[in-house]
Amino acid sequence: MLLRGISRGFSLALGLWPLTWPGAAPSAQESSRTVPVVVDGRMQIVEGFKDRKLWIQHDLWVETEFDSDGDGELDRMHVDVTRPEQTDTEDLTVGVIYETSPYYGGLGSTNKRYFWNPRQELGELPPLRNFHPPMEQRDLRPRMATTHVDDWVPRGFAVVHSASPGTGLSEGCPSIGGDNEALAPKAVIDWLNGRAKGYASLHGDEEVEAYWATGKVGMTGTSFNGTLPIACATTGVDGLEAIIPVAPLTSYYHYYRSNGLVRHPGGYMGEDIDVIFDAILSGYPERREYCRTTVRDGELLENFDRVSGDYNDFWDGRNYRKALKNYRAATLMSHAWNDWNVMSDHSVEIYRALQDKGVPAQAYFHQGGHGGPPPFAQMNRWFTRYVSGIENDVENDARSWIVREEDRPSEPTPYDEYPHPDAAFVTLHLTAGGNGIGGLSTEAAGRQGHELLIDDASISGTELARSEESDNRLLYGTPKLVEELHISGAPTISVRIACSTAATNLSVWLVSLPWTRGGRITDNIITRGWADPQNHASLSAGDPLEPGEFYRMAFELRPDDQIIPAGQSIALMVFASDRDFTLWPAPGAELTLDLDATALELPVVGGAEAVRRAFGLSGQ
Repeated sequence: MLLRGISRGFSLALGLWPLTWPGAAPSAQESSRTVPVVVDGRMQIVEGFKDRKLWIQHDLWVETEFDSDGDGELDRMHVDVTRPEQTDTEDLTVGVIYETSPYYGGLGSTNKRYFWNPRQELGELPPLRNFHPPMEQRDLRPRMATTHVDDWVPRGFAVVHSASPGTGLSEGCPSIGGDNEALAPKAVIDWLNGRAKGYASLHGDEEVEAYWATGKVGMTGTSFNGTLPIACATTGVDGLEAIIPVAPLTSYYHYYRSNGLVRHPGGYMGEDIDVIFDAILSGYPERREYCRTTVRDGELLENFDRVSGDYNDFWDGRNYRKALKNYRAATLMSHAWNDWNVMSDHSVEIYRALQDKGVPAQAYFHQGGHGGPPPFAQMNRWFTRYVSGIENDVENDARSWIVREEDRPSEPTPYDEYPHPDAAFVTLHLTAGGNGIGGLSTEAAGRQGHELLIDDASISGTELARSEESDNRLLYGTPKLVEELHISGAPTISVRIACSTAATNLSVWLVSLPWTRGGRITDNIITRGWADPQNHASLSAGDPLEPGEFYRMAFELRPDDQIIPAGQSIALMVFASDRDFTLWPAPGAELTLDLDATALELPVVGGAEAVRRAFGLSGQ
């Protein structure tokens, strides 16, 4: 079988032998060629591609279709290339593994003094933050990064890197989710397909062509570097065949806000969209002031709304989940259930949408934290199919791959789908006693009345969940499980709540108790969610609360897939300010929860019968 779209005599081996026409003996010229080899549907390391000293490495600037730094000329992106020597010596054309990043030029200080101060009263203007000091521009020639080269060049691919607009040696301005961050990698793929121009120098006119490329490209990367392949895929650019985004951010609103609430990514308290702009602005110093004035001080600071946290046109334009009309790249998502930086909904929402759209999509989920790609063999199989065009039947594999709690990341369990096909929502009701530990049961007890908590952002959520009794949270637990219970999907909380003030944070955790399981904090956190009760009727228009008046609100917690072992209890914790994620208003606001009108919808594999068995209720 010949590689789809290949030219210049590039043959492929399926097994250990190069393919030839049936009955034909290879010519002397053909037998002397170095060709990629496929075994079990995966590209193999080939001896002739292994010698790093023979790899061809060079850089160039690709011209884009935008001028984002206002100098009157189209921006050029800095690109580096590493490819097998056979692309010159044997006229070989190869597929490309491509990563683009805003970080190759460096990252500004992560000192919290440059972040927003979370001590802010809700609904009020925040005090202005300190801005990052400028970074020095790095000399990144001829190679800005080494990621992927040792994995893919020995297997007969080229590896390409590019610096995002306004970073490294690329022109332009960072936009943090703006159009140019999608169009920049599109331009690189257009260059690889002969549709855009590349130049040997930043301002010169000596052209560089990608004569060695088949035009078929696979993108990958982690975090921001995983976001950009999705951004690029939304353009529908021809040649982007497959992507493997790892822990990608797919909606900037859902990264920095939650259901109308100003929220911070885990581990980066006080970060917001303008902070990351400053942290990555490493491009040409002469254009930085324009970038700060036009993008940061103009577009970002004027529209991100750190007062109300409402959804608006600014955030809508940075929501890739709504920009899938032209998306066609086969996508293997990778995410961790315990990633509280870029949370699991970012991958799950895109995965579901691509399934509905009919785009080939699979998902790999693990139980760790931020980052973590699929096993390399799985990535290889994906790129072999879609970049190299080898029919290895990967599209008929399991849709969902989940690393179970005690398993190695390299040994995920395959499932037909995510959420688990046998998962069904079970309604759990609250019974009084939440300042200690109330009940969480399948039966509504009726006339449970109201319970009250007092906001205090100085107390962490972990401390609240571990406390046997607290006035600062309400906690409701199931009976101790007599069988394990498999949760798969996004739980939904429906609350009826009143507040003594015109605004409040609302935080919800689902945890397992007692708090001794595994020894790590995240072992006991099943999932979490946050909301602004002012947005009970609309995500884009919150209204001040009338003190003492009750409001109904429902929202999803973050998706999860976790097996809770026998001996544990599943507990719902409701509190106000989450010290690790929300703003920190002055303590003292009182929240009153209507127990009879509050319920948890829990997605359980096996549904109600599985819950009855786990609660020890079968046969009653």
